[in-house]
Amino acid sequence: MTVKGASGVVLPGHRLELGAEAPLQLDCGLAMAPVTVAYQTYGRLNADKSNAILICHALTGDQFVAEPHPLTGKPGWWAEMVGPGRVLDTDRYFLICANVLGGCMGTTGPADINPATGKPWCLNFPVITIGDMVRAQLRLVDHLGIDRLFCVIGGSMGGMQVLEWAARYPDRVFAAVPIACSARHSAQNIAFAEVGRQAIIADPDWCGGDYPLSGKNPHRGLAVARMAAHITYLSETALHRKFGRTLQSGALTYGFDADFQVESYLRHQGSTFVERFDANSYLYITRAMDYFDLAADHGGILANAFTGTRTRFCVISFTSDWLFPTRESRAIVHALNAVAANVSFVEVESDKGHDAFLLDEPEFHATLSGFLDGAGEHRGLPR
Repeated sequence: MTVKGASGVVLPGHRLELGAEAPLQLDCGLAMAPVTVAYQTYGRLNADKSNAILICHALTGDQFVAEPHPLTGKPGWWAEMVGPGRVLDTDRYFLICANVLGGCMGTTGPADINPATGKPWCLNFPVITIGDMVRAQLRLVDHLGIDRLFCVIGGSMGGMQVLEWAARYPDRVFAAVPIACSARHSAQNIAFAEVGRQAIIADPDWCGGDYPLSGKNPHRGLAVARMAAHITYLSETALHRKFGRTLQSGALTYGFDADFQVESYLRHQGSTFVERFDANSYLYITRAMDYFDLAADHGGILANAFTGTRTRFCVISFTSDWLFPTRESRAIVHALNAVAANVSFVEVESDKGHDAFLLDEPEFHATLSGFLDGAGEHRGLPR
């Protein structure tokens, strides 16, 4: 079965139409129907449906975890992790990844058609939350007939979804792995997100959000938003090692072209990003991250979110991640300790910044593999 992304390109994969029996209830108070959820699966679901792992993607990710991206041709964002004999072993596990609600790779988002008007939603799309994304995923898991997920795993915004799953549906999650994330978006992260949104809004081609109706696209604003965000995904050490102050052409031009290689790199990141992402989706998804505050939903006490949980947790952070620093992960661990939850915590030594969870980090891979093996033994999964 195929789905269409916001670009209009037909995408490979599966889709689920929600709303025929009951609309999707949103935190803003509205209900949506119909809603399309686009997803990919890898491996096979075993007979008792006990080997399912839900992978939650980050802000700029999508459901294409392990295969070449259908729009860019680049490898899947977690291709190093997924496959036969790899950490997320497709010979052992059944892996599911869905494009989030509000996205632009097949799941209903602001670029899709509003059935009430016959035109793209644009800014008439309801403001969504991490909780709304997880509700849509829950409907998908129900559709697949899975009563209890073996594991929910994700990094960054994906980690927020993991925490939401574990807090809201603890009986549906045997193990949870939140990676490089926090239980709420910090003031600094909200500030960076706002810079990105304002870059998009300031683009004259944004047209008040109605650019799909005008045949335009705010590529310049979205590219700048991506450039600013991409800096936060890296570390100063990683940037210096890769680029330093190396000049692009070997000499200064005394102008405002990309004199330095790091400038050229960021411009490339921005220009390629606009090929696969919708500007309004960027606004909506970053807003969902801003609104995420798990403690606020539980009387202001984070531990209350996990009271009585039987889920096994493995919390992972990286030493050079300044976007979601280790102290944020420690706060999650302390909350879990306060309710006597089963939790492991590892801070991985890495100089690659926030994006380390997407890269070849042997300690990270070994940690995750060991946790899944141990959890699998308790779950009764054969090796």
